[in-house]
Order: sequence, then C-alpha cells, then structure tokens
Amino acid sequence: MSQRPAIAVHWFRRDLRLEDNHGLFRALTEHGRVLPLFIFDTAILDRLEDKADRRVDLIHRTLGDLKRKLEAAGSSLLVEHGDPETIWTRLVQRYRITAVTAARDHEPYGRKRDAAVHALLQRHGIPFRTYKDISIFERDEVVKDDGRPYSVFTPYSRKWKALFTPDHAKAFPSETGLDALFPSDPLPFPSLRALGFQPTDLVVPRPVLTPRSLQAYHRTRDLPGLADGTSHMSTHLRFGLVSVRELVRQALRHSPVYLNELIWREFFMQILWHFPHVEHGPFRPAFDRIAWRNDEAHFQAWCEGRTGYPLVDAGMRELNATGLMHNRVRMVTASFLTKHLLTDWRWGEAYFAQKLLDFELSSNNGNWQWASGSGCDAVPWFRIFNPALQIQRFDPSLTYVNRWVEEYGGTNYASPIVVHKEARHQALQAYKQGMAGVE
Repeated sequence: MSQRPAIAVHWFRRDLRLEDNHGLFRALTEHGRVLPLFIFDTAILDRLEDKADRRVDLIHRTLGDLKRKLEAAGSSLLVEHGDPETIWTRLVQRYRITAVTAARDHEPYGRKRDAAVHALLQRHGIPFRTYKDISIFERDEVVKDDGRPYSVFTPYSRKWKALFTPDHAKAFPSETGLDALFPSDPLPFPSLRALGFQPTDLVVPRPVLTPRSLQAYHRTRDLPGLADGTSHMSTHLRFGLVSVRELVRQALRHSPVYLNELIWREFFMQILWHFPHVEHGPFRPAFDRIAWRNDEAHFQAWCEGRTGYPLVDAGMRELNATGLMHNRVRMVTASFLTKHLLTDWRWGEAYFAQKLLDFELSSNNGNWQWASGSGCDAVPWFRIFNPALQIQRFDPSLTYVNRWVEEYGGTNYASPIVVHKEARHQALQAYKQGMAGVE
C-alpha cells in the first residue's frame, strides 16, 4: 500500500489570489508542500435560487485562472463540492495533513463552519490556523478603552487610525514562495453545470485605483453618471481578488475619504461580530415596532425599476442588469423602499443579497439598517431622501438616468407609484408611532 503523501493545505475562501495572501504565505513559509484547496460549499450554494448566479460564475472563472497559475508553478488546485465537514473527513483519509491554513471568517455561518472543521481536524491532531486577511482590524481589536465595542462610526474610525501602524498594511509576499507548493499533476476541475449552475453575462468592472483617481475620489464618488468616479474595487475586495492591505496603502497616500470608506467596511464587520442579532433583526430593537405597510405590488415595482422615480428606477435596473449599483444610488433606493414605500428593510436587504455581485453580509446589513434608521450610527429616522433633489445634486445632466431608463421623458415611462410629499408624511407618522416612548 502506497504511503499517504504528507502535505499542508491552504483552504481558499475569500482570498482568491496568490499575491499578498496571509494564510497562503504562512502555509508556504512555515509548513511547505502546500496543496491549495477550494470547496464549493453546498450549504451556501443551495440557498441560491437563481442558478445563473453571477457570483458563482465569478468564483468559478477566478478559480480557473488560479488553477492555471498554480499549474504553471508545478502544482494544482484541488476543487471539491459538497459539505465541508464531509469533504474534510475524506481529505484526512486521503492525505497525511500536517496543517491547514485559511483566512479568518467573521460571519455567523463561517464561524460555525470553521468551529466544526476545527473540531474535526483536532481529533486527528491537525492544527487549523486562521489568519487575518480580509481586513486591517477585526473582531475586538478596535474597542473602547473599557473593552466595549463601538456603535458609532466616528469614534471607531478615530481609534482605528490611532491604532494603525504601517506594519498593519505590510504585504505578505506569498507569490514569491510558490516553490514550496505540493508538486501535482493537474487535478479535475468541475464545470459550472456539474455544480448545478449556468454560465452568466458576468462583467466585472475594471478597477480604477490610480493616484489621480484617488485624489479626485472625494469629488467624484457621489456622481453615478461618471463611469470612473469610484474605484470599482468592491467586487475584487469581496472575493479577495485584491489585498485590502494594498488598498489601504494607496488610500493613505492619496485619499483620506477612500480610507474612510474602507474603515466603514470594517466598522460594519465588527458590528456583526459583537452584535450577531443584526443578521436577522434591527440593531435597535425598537424599530421592530414600526408598522410596515409591505405592499407586495409596490415592492415588485421597486425591484423591477418601475416606481416612476427615475433615479430609483435607474439604480434598480443597473442592479438587475449587472449585479452592481452605484453607492450613492444604493442609499437613495434603500431610503425610498423603507421610507416612501414603508417596506421592511429586510425585504430590500434580502433582494440586494440575492443580486449584488459584491454582496458582503456585514456591509449589506449595516447599510440597509443605516438607511432605514434602525442601525448603529444610522441616518436619523426622520431624514427622508427626496429622489428629485438627489437627481439635481448628483445626476443633473441625467447621464446616469438616461443610461438605464431609456423611456424616461417619454409617454411610456411609469407614473410615480406614490406622491413624495404624502409618502414622506405617512413615513414620519409610522416611524413616530413606532418610536413613541423610545426617543
């Protein structure tokens, strides 16, 4: 009987790159003979109703590129499909695994999955080491002096910046150690259809992260009509196609406003870590007392971009067509759904979770609660965006609106499904009654 090969395993998850990969770097430099692994987790895939999901297609294409690079280095990528515990049970029988490394996960499902895998590996005497890779600070690294978590962004960001040193953004040059990979012939690679999914019309925006674009970011980021007004990095950051450390280094050199956006992302991560109830309910429980109207016809019109409010409709059509939406417009569409249509923010959050190419639980949840007023450091509940004024301020030439709402200005464009003044009054009344005796 042939002896099982001794290997370390790096488990790719949200770090789909060979460059500046902390966990991969540790595996290569501290263990050697590293076999890279990715698991298409059925617990995640089975929740996806659309079998032409752009995110699955993106991961599949990215893994194909990753596999080709690894094979050029004399190794390969092991791609599995199924339940992680079941797969790891098989792997410890197939290989003599000396260690497992991975990027640390902060989301509730990831924490539960990793705890189960850790217990399984521990029974076999295999260390499971996770490393910080998707953020600069995580979990309870940025807290108040008394150890309590922050729930307001500004003091959190001040503490973040006070704690930050250049070492926090120092690269881990994993790309230079690929000679320590486990030598392997090319391994099988399942097709999308074998995974139960279909090819899509996926287009991932080209990143725009130059000194010039970052220096102009504070002026351009709120203008959806500008094709290159934002960095287009959200999808790349979500799946770890780029290192957050590189983005922070660039932001520190050229754009404090862009740095703040990266810190907002980590703020919402630590909110989810410290207050896991936000995954299913409001950060501020009093907001569960609001009497949402939840009109299904209005919700469907919002989903399809047929509200008669052009900036809202443009945003929803962009989302449906591409899986992305400009950040300023995300705020407007979320405010419109929760305030103008008095629809529970969880309906909109779930729709965005289904559609967004850059979907990240903590950011999506945090921003929806921010827009509805129910979250930490949220927009005041009585602040209601006027979609018409938002166009005047951020898309005055209608470049963005005309790009996505071709019939705007014609007789076949939808009439407004609600009147702004009346909807605003009704929202204020509903919120006021729900918050009675609380604020």
